[in-house]
Amino acid sequence: MHVHVVGNACVDTVFRVGRFPAAGETLNAVSYADGLGGKGANQAVAAARTGAEVTFWTALGKDPAGAWIRSRLDSDLSDLEVSEFELPSDRSTIVVDKGGENFIVSGVACSEAFDPVAQTALVRWIAPGDILVCQGNLRAAVTNACLGAARENRARTVLNASPIDTASLPDLGLAEVLVVNQSEAKTLTGRDDMTAAAGALLAKGAGTVVITLGAAGCLVLGPGHEKPLRLPAPQVEALDTSGAGDVFCGCLAGGLARGMPVTSALELALAAAAIAVTRPGTLASCPSASEMAVLIDQMELS
Repeated sequence: MHVHVVGNACVDTVFRVGRFPAAGETLNAVSYADGLGGKGANQAVAAARTGAEVTFWTALGKDPAGAWIRSRLDSDLSDLEVSEFELPSDRSTIVVDKGGENFIVSGVACSEAFDPVAQTALVRWIAPGDILVCQGNLRAAVTNACLGAARENRARTVLNASPIDTASLPDLGLAEVLVVNQSEAKTLTGRDDMTAAAGALLAKGAGTVVITLGAAGCLVLGPGHEKPLRLPAPQVEALDTSGAGDVFCGCLAGGLARGMPVTSALELALAAAAIAVTRPGTLASCPSASEMAVLIDQMELS
C-alpha cells in the first residue's frame, strides 16, 4: 500500500522560553533555531521512516525558503510532488516553555492557494488500497475534494483535523480514520468527556475516531472497537511536545500501509511519539528510520 500525504511544508522557527509571555510582554528566548516543519511534511517524513512507500504533495513559494524546504525534504522523501507559487513559503513560529508545552502561529499563503485535485496528478496516482492523509492546513473544500477522490478510488482516508477552523470544517464523514487531540475533540463536539466526544464524532460520520491524550496515550472508538479502547503511552519525561502529534499521525498511516491492524499501528504511533517528546523541535524530534525499525521489530517479537 502506498501513502499519499497532502499538506503543508514550512520553515519552523522555534523559540524556547522559561515561561510564556503575558499579553503585551516581551521576553528574551533561552534559544531559537530554524527547522523544517509543517504538519504535512512532518507526517510524510514520519510515515516514510516506518518503511512505507510515501508520496508527499505540497506547495512552496518560488523563494529561498522554498528551496531550503525542498532540499531538506529530498533527504527523507524519494517521491516529492511540489506545486510552486509566486507567494512566500509557509512559516511557523513555535514558542516552547520549560515544561515542553507550546503555542504556534503560522503564515500559510501557499497552503491557502494549494488545490491538489485541480493542480496536480494526485487523483490519477491514488490506487485502490492506498492511504490518503490530510490535515487542516488546506482549505476545507480542498480537503474534502482530496478525501472524496480517495474514497472514489477505493483508497483509505486518514484525516488529522488540525488546525481547526470552526468557520469552515472539512466533512468528517469522508474520514475512515479521524485523529484529533483533546482540545480539538472538545472544540468539534463541545464535550469535556473524551468518551462522549468520541461518540459525538462518530455521529458526525467519522469511521474510526482516535483522540490523542498526551501522556495518557489515546482513545479509540469505531468498527472493531465499539466500546472505547484506551491505549497507554510509554512514560517519558517530556521536553517538547510540538512535533508529537504529527509523528503519531504519520506513524499511524505508515503502520496501516505496512498491513498492521489499527491497534498495532496505534501502538507504533504512541511509541514513536513518546520518543519525539523527549527531543527538541518538530520534524527534528521524529525518530529515525533505524529507530522506527527497532520499534517495529520489538512489536513483532512481543
